[in-house]
Amino acid sequence: MAVLARRIRPDDWTPMGVEALEANALIVAKSDDHRSVIAGPGAGKTELLAQRAAFLLQTGATPAPQRILAISYKRDAATNLATRVRQRCHRSHAARFDSMTFDAFAKGLLDRFGQVLPERWRPRPDYEIMWTNDDLFRGFLHQQVGAPPPEIGTMADIQAIGVKAFERHHLVGHPLPVEGWRPAPAQWAADRFWQSSLHEGAKTRLSFPMIGRLVELLLRLNPMARQALRLTYSHLFMDEFQDTTQVQYDLVKTIFLGSGTVITAVGDNKQQIMRWAMAMDDPFAAFDADFGAVRTPLFNNYRSSPELVRIQHVLAQALDPMAAEPVSKAKPTIDGASCAIWDFSTPQVEAARLAAFIAADMKAFELSPRDFVLLIRQRADRYAAVLEPAFQAAGLSLRNEASMIGAVALQDLLPDEASRLIIGLLRLATSPRAGRYWSECQEALSVLRGIGPDDASAQGRFARELDEFALGLAKRHPAPTTDRAQTVAVVREAVRFIGRDRLLAAHPAYAQGNWLGKILEAAVLHLTASAAGAADWSAALDAYEGVHAVPLMTIHKSKGLEYHTVIFVGLDDDAWRRSFVEDQVEATAGFFVAFTRAKQRVLFTYCARRGARQAIATLYQLLLGAGVQIVEVA
Repeated sequence: MAVLARRIRPDDWTPMGVEALEANALIVAKSDDHRSVIAGPGAGKTELLAQRAAFLLQTGATPAPQRILAISYKRDAATNLATRVRQRCHRSHAARFDSMTFDAFAKGLLDRFGQVLPERWRPRPDYEIMWTNDDLFRGFLHQQVGAPPPEIGTMADIQAIGVKAFERHHLVGHPLPVEGWRPAPAQWAADRFWQSSLHEGAKTRLSFPMIGRLVELLLRLNPMARQALRLTYSHLFMDEFQDTTQVQYDLVKTIFLGSGTVITAVGDNKQQIMRWAMAMDDPFAAFDADFGAVRTPLFNNYRSSPELVRIQHVLAQALDPMAAEPVSKAKPTIDGASCAIWDFSTPQVEAARLAAFIAADMKAFELSPRDFVLLIRQRADRYAAVLEPAFQAAGLSLRNEASMIGAVALQDLLPDEASRLIIGLLRLATSPRAGRYWSECQEALSVLRGIGPDDASAQGRFARELDEFALGLAKRHPAPTTDRAQTVAVVREAVRFIGRDRLLAAHPAYAQGNWLGKILEAAVLHLTASAAGAADWSAALDAYEGVHAVPLMTIHKSKGLEYHTVIFVGLDDDAWRRSFVEDQVEATAGFFVAFTRAKQRVLFTYCARRGARQAIATLYQLLLGAGVQIVEVA
């Protein structure tokens, strides 16, 4: 239960909602200087930031009306941190905690101050969010941009620019020059892309990295706006800091370097899997050098058993030879090996044995299907085609969460904010005991509507409105339906109550490529399919969320999740060769991230019929060096 809204003496403050914090975490929570926190898997990074927020707000280190700004890479991470702070603090304190993504933060500033930019860099107010990819830049460089002036270079010079390097190193690689670019082929091409995106065509079209660069420029040129942010935020938290891009780091540096705002950057350099998305090579070193931050490691692992933590450390040292050895705080609950490589004769034998193993383990340890996960590197459909019949024969349901629902992968739909709100409202409207769903909906929607936690009158009005909506929704739609038109009506009612404009304002990424429209279309399709064979709304919503199914997902999407048992299916060259060739460090980091999702057991499967294991021999050497055994399974 959150403490009352009273000020606590710093010496009297203790962590809320946990038994204790490890020594270094407690030091960081109470610190008054810049800190770069290297925290490994299961170290409680989100909990550390939530406790630090509680300390600052409850002790008056962040006095009203000052606020705390928390910036995360992903939307679900920002939401989870905000929820954790609300659980740890009185609502009047939590109301002064702003948790958002980098993209939302930058877009909000551009929308507020963008029209003060110099004309050369000023977007139209009704700009659109633009998707960028290699094909877009290849078409621009090879077809659209044309030949540069003779004094700049030739068309051959433009076409020699690497497609992948164009965005990272030229388009958004450096802070924007006020007066324009120096005369060189790559800079000329970058300027042409900027000017065509800003000023040519019916609307301005900007990617989020471009928005970040524009905001950095406007704050560099506008000291009053910069000072307003410094006065507003006494502290800044940066979560998943290892994935910070140069664009994001430069923006933070322009705003806060030399100010009184105290920054806490938390992450794990061994879990850097976003280098393909322009993550800096070593943001921690840059932060320490620029801000004089104190490097503070965390050593505890509260997720994984001691044997898994020992193996994790072997993998960690391959990424960082200086990695500190973590200490497991989790108790082992299984008998036998915590990690093994299972060799199968055929994919069919593999599927049957995995299904039988999971069914037996569920019974032996009283586990649910979602205590397990099957992870694959790519081409989930190929694996699912063999695995699903075997799981069905064993009385289990396997769900391919990498499958596409319309234009959206299921593994992207399930954690999406709009999808979760729609399902939450349906749970509230149709559950006999809906207390938990009512409080979750009330809390989330109050934030979207901007209703302050201390505004009792507005909170009361909204509570009555929420009750009325839930009762009406249940009356109008008493049972789930497989009729798509009726499902569309259900989703539209929910979105109307939530507020489409509110969603767009709170989550700028929804406007990128009409992502919100794609999410809602996928929600309709998936909800319609989930109603098939469902006796009531509870069963349909369980099917939507996959409550009773073992998930099959890509390794990349497992980040931030945790499971009793993690099973890597297909540790072979066929699945892994390409990622190893393109970036072995990032591939190894992805392997490490997925391995560390497990609490008690990790299994790897191999079948020679799918491919050799020569290109990825490095991974096998790491596992065998850690004492992991290969077991021949008939």
